[in-house]
Amino acid sequence: MATSRIILAAISLALACTGITRAQTLPSTPGTALLERGRYLVEIAAYCAACHGTRGLDGRIVVGMELAGGRVMSERGFRAVAPNITPDPETGVGRWTDSELATAIREGRRPDNSRIGPPMPVELYRGLSNTDVSAMVAYLRSVPAIRHAVVERSTYPFTLAPSGPPAARVPDPPSNNAVARGAYLAGPVAHCMDCHTPPLQNEGRDWSRIGAGGVPFEGPWGMVVGANITSDLEQGIGRWSDEQILRAITQGISADGRRLAPPMSGRAPIWARLTESDKQDLVAYLRSLSPQPSRTR
Repeated sequence: MATSRIILAAISLALACTGITRAQTLPSTPGTALLERGRYLVEIAAYCAACHGTRGLDGRIVVGMELAGGRVMSERGFRAVAPNITPDPETGVGRWTDSELATAIREGRRPDNSRIGPPMPVELYRGLSNTDVSAMVAYLRSVPAIRHAVVERSTYPFTLAPSGPPAARVPDPPSNNAVARGAYLAGPVAHCMDCHTPPLQNEGRDWSRIGAGGVPFEGPWGMVVGANITSDLEQGIGRWSDEQILRAITQGISADGRRLAPPMSGRAPIWARLTESDKQDLVAYLRSLSPQPSRTR
């Protein structure tokens, strides 16, 4: 089936092996187009500030501290603390090389070889194209250095899996295939499928049931579970119109008019700034997902 091949191809991006190594260097004088692509990825499509933004007492991201770290995420049995990823040499990633930064993003491995754990979606980030990871690194180099020490470290009640082989040399998605572009956006870039695919024990996702939902999220809002976004007619979004899907993504409003729970509702205003072509590609991809029943509890 063509849909199955597309889904498998999207997942295989996360499992391929060769690519940017520590010996390689990214562009030292990035052009305007590369920086603009990096800004779009970091600020909007991947929305790195969702985790790496420093939060005030009201829970909102402090203006100017969008990448300065410190957010604590307690969920699924672990306590993760987002680091400062601005180019400050003392409290951020200013001493990291470009290749070390790319390795951290796509392989989940710091320069000291320690593993970066969840919720960093490394399984999907391994599928970022070489062009896009270069753009992200270039943009992260260009943002103001914020001196903000994040003292607390992430703790996990389980052993983190090895980071695996070097990340793949991944091409950009084909320009003539809306579903493939949507799969790339929903997977490696915006990592929608990390929240909307059933979790395995401790780490990872059950990619055989992509889009079937089931990931729990705990926060000030209580406990919510990632929704089924496959084309299942009863438990998924198979009966939703394209307009209703787009409204959920960009306004945080469900097909029945109900406001979606966090974290989705918080991301919707950001994703409203996606390009129109990216929005249409996302819809095309979601339409392609085979129906999957939600996991019973």
